[in-house]
Amino acid sequence: MPAPQTVVVGAGLGGLTAGALLLKAGHRITVLEAHVYPGGCAGTFYHKKFRFDAGATLAGGFAPGGPHAQVAEKLGLEWPIHPVDPAWIVHLPDGRSVTQWTDPQQWQAERQAAFPDTESFWQRLEMLADIAWDVSSRPFPWPPESLHDIYTLARAVRPKTLHTLPYLHRMISSLMPPDNPLFRAFVDAQLLISAQTTSEQANALYGSAALDLPRRGVNHVKGGIGALADTLVNWIRQHGGEVLFRQKVTEIEMQNGRAKAICTNKGLYLEADNILANLTPWALRDLLGKNAPAKLAREVRQRQATWGAFTLYLGIESARLPTKTAGHHQIIVDAERPLGEGNSVFVSISDSNDSTRAPTGQQAVTLSTHTAVAPWWQLRHNDKAAYHARREAYAERLLAAAETALPGLRNAITLCLPGTPVTFEFFTRRPSGMVGGFPQKSILQARGPSTSIENIWLVGDSIFPGQSTAGVTLGGMRVANLVERISRAGRPLRLWQPNVSTNNLYGGPNGNVF
Repeated sequence: MPAPQTVVVGAGLGGLTAGALLLKAGHRITVLEAHVYPGGCAGTFYHKKFRFDAGATLAGGFAPGGPHAQVAEKLGLEWPIHPVDPAWIVHLPDGRSVTQWTDPQQWQAERQAAFPDTESFWQRLEMLADIAWDVSSRPFPWPPESLHDIYTLARAVRPKTLHTLPYLHRMISSLMPPDNPLFRAFVDAQLLISAQTTSEQANALYGSAALDLPRRGVNHVKGGIGALADTLVNWIRQHGGEVLFRQKVTEIEMQNGRAKAICTNKGLYLEADNILANLTPWALRDLLGKNAPAKLAREVRQRQATWGAFTLYLGIESARLPTKTAGHHQIIVDAERPLGEGNSVFVSISDSNDSTRAPTGQQAVTLSTHTAVAPWWQLRHNDKAAYHARREAYAERLLAAAETALPGLRNAITLCLPGTPVTFEFFTRRPSGMVGGFPQKSILQARGPSTSIENIWLVGDSIFPGQSTAGVTLGGMRVANLVERISRAGRPLRLWQPNVSTNNLYGGPNGNVF
């Protein structure tokens, strides 16, 4: 019997991870990518001798037991990374800064100095985070979509996991001390880039793990974060799989309720036993057209648009930057105003020792803020002059914020590229330029990989546990296990199709996005 033919639509990290694992399991793998480089929102693009991270700039999950470490062990590969400490520095509106040290003792001293009345919050958060990260080190197919998933979840549970039950319906805000707006803004800013929502709505379990990311380790990726995707592409090709670029999938051919084949803009016709869609639900619905299942069509009608991002890509003269500065900074402009839209800005600076990222004597810098996508598209369609004026205003807003962390930044700029949701849609083909996963408000409302078509599965930042390179890798591992089990044993008995919550659903960028 021939090996199953599995086609991955989109060369994001989630899809590449799933594809590589299935290739190792004996599948024939073809990855189709519309762009000229892999990685999607965790890709790195080249412009005028600079290599800019298009989306994600923070890389975690490489510690022993972490998702990237598990994949490296399974595949026998080595990631081009080295750890950094501190993870990043948060700049508060009152002029103080809080350094997110990876070292536990340094971090405890730092937080006690900055927020002396919050120690009980951090201790409880670390307890929950330890449990969450421990569970994630084992197969954890959440939300469950079969009897086998429930059995696997039961095996992942340990006695200490039961301590988290009271927190299933609690939000991070319920753990925080009251009447401390500056501390709340500090926590909210971290959650916005890691859970895509703030403390009033972020689930306590997921939010604890997200807030604990600096202690789990942040890494510099040589050549830009897109080198993670490059590493997987190279592994797939070296082991007999295919990764094809400039192949935009234009149609999924259906037969008897199943996906039969893939068609691309280059005339490629490829039959498939399984399709992994490294896409958002909106993009998959558009691709399926009239063949989109009613449930998928209803889901995308009911969901609110996710976040977009406004981004500046800067080339800067290294000599004009402050010496020995951290590689990542987060600036909160005003603790009383909603975050995003330039009121919270994330800054990432390429490693000065990484000569692949910029010309000699220069570095690549990315500035990013969450932004709603609709206003940009309304202006783009109806008033292009106003669109450009808004773009210039946002660029000024981000530069002003970044100057508080990096004095003299403006005078160091040799190249400046702005990016809006319109830009992001053009280069990543994500509908409306929406980026990031859905907000992690309740793990009971999480989205799984099912699409209601039995041989098509979603993978990427739309399925639990959502955005971040670690999150999409965990999702990719789940989907690979699911597809391989089905290929060997046939379709398992399904218990239900989980309902999709539509209450205030929105997502956002992972730190920085194009």
